[in-house]
Amino acid sequence: MKRHSAALLAGLCVLVSLASLGPVAHAAEPHAGNAPSRTRENFYLRDGDRVVFYGDSITDQRLYTTYIESYCVSRFPKKHFTFFHSGWGGDRVTGGGGGPIDLRLKRDVLVYKPNVVTICLGMNDGGYAAFDQARFDTYVNGYRHILTTLLKELPGVRITLLTAPPFDDVTRPVTFPGGYNSTLAAYGEAVKALGREYGLVVADTNEPLVAALARAKTSDAVVAANIIRDRVHPGPGGHIVMAAAVLKAWNAPDTVAEIELDGKTGKVARHNNTHLSDVHVADGKLTFTHLDDALPWPLDRDPKTHPDTELVLASTDIEQTLNRYTLTVTGLSGEKYTVKVDGAEVATVSGADLAKGVDLAALPGLPANTQAQEVLAAVRKHTNLHNHRWRDIQVQMQKGQDGMNVSDAVKKQMDDLDAQEAEALKELQGKLAPKPHTVEIAPAP
Repeated sequence: MKRHSAALLAGLCVLVSLASLGPVAHAAEPHAGNAPSRTRENFYLRDGDRVVFYGDSITDQRLYTTYIESYCVSRFPKKHFTFFHSGWGGDRVTGGGGGPIDLRLKRDVLVYKPNVVTICLGMNDGGYAAFDQARFDTYVNGYRHILTTLLKELPGVRITLLTAPPFDDVTRPVTFPGGYNSTLAAYGEAVKALGREYGLVVADTNEPLVAALARAKTSDAVVAANIIRDRVHPGPGGHIVMAAAVLKAWNAPDTVAEIELDGKTGKVARHNNTHLSDVHVADGKLTFTHLDDALPWPLDRDPKTHPDTELVLASTDIEQTLNRYTLTVTGLSGEKYTVKVDGAEVATVSGADLAKGVDLAALPGLPANTQAQEVLAAVRKHTNLHNHRWRDIQVQMQKGQDGMNVSDAVKKQMDDLDAQEAEALKELQGKLAPKPHTVEIAPAP
């Protein structure tokens, strides 16, 4: 009885506090009802956009942020986006180890003159405890201050609010009645209300990850517990769910490329985001060349080193809704077929699976996937250089100061790292253009 009474009291407090956010004006639920379709033309980012990811240690992990960046540059290789990762461990809406909130915003957001800012705060704000009205009010008021500052200092800025991802109360027992994630869920409702009030895009990263944890637990409880190993900081699999939530809120297109051919005649039944040529059927073999418009989404999906990623992808619709890269061949009569790309065997599949469609994004030996991994490595290279320049040089070497007015010696080190990052970005740009590949499908011996 006490447990139900505590939960009811917390729920009433949340309802009262949400009501205090004020009237919802000039804003519809983001991406609801007649929302734009998820096509390349309706993607949220625009050519030339500068994006700052702002948040606490979960942002500081530079995983969901890196996955978002790697998606954007590989899916839109001809456009130019610039990304800055400004997460700081322990941060709250009031700031933290990196300084008070006004310094954090000035030094780590405003200085980059972004067109787009994402905010992910809340994990630390709830105090890792049951719902507390005073903490909640501090969170809402602090969030308002952040939004007011950004909208004033960056006219026209587009802001995306992320609900805090979950504290893992799914694969492990709760530590108090209701569990800490119930507190975070209440904070998430406040974020959604602020999004409606200010007319901002909101990406719910909590509910999809909770659902993924629950499904994963039924498949492999041991690996599922490693999706958020310390219950707070997701591993790669969990960050992919977070990135997917943001990308879907941004109307990210689902398709890399799709190819459908008749294996008997070579007739092209359908192709999407790719260009086909030299289609031939001879001696039971089907060959063709394709040049895609994009690369597959680069993710940490090696099953040996990242089993959590494979479990998450198997437990969600992310492959189908954001990374659809399929080859379908109908009309085949054989039982097994080898698939070669540029002369190298990448898979042996059944004729039935080819008729249903093979997920090319899941084939590690596929040249396009190898190229995508090079893109991911290049993204991380420039990101790490910037993080070193910001955290280790600009801030760390100016202890006791605000990091805004640095010494000449520090400025030179920062400039040197900026130059290195510029070269890394050129290197990244050189890896983005898709390449033509020749495919051969033949009966397996």
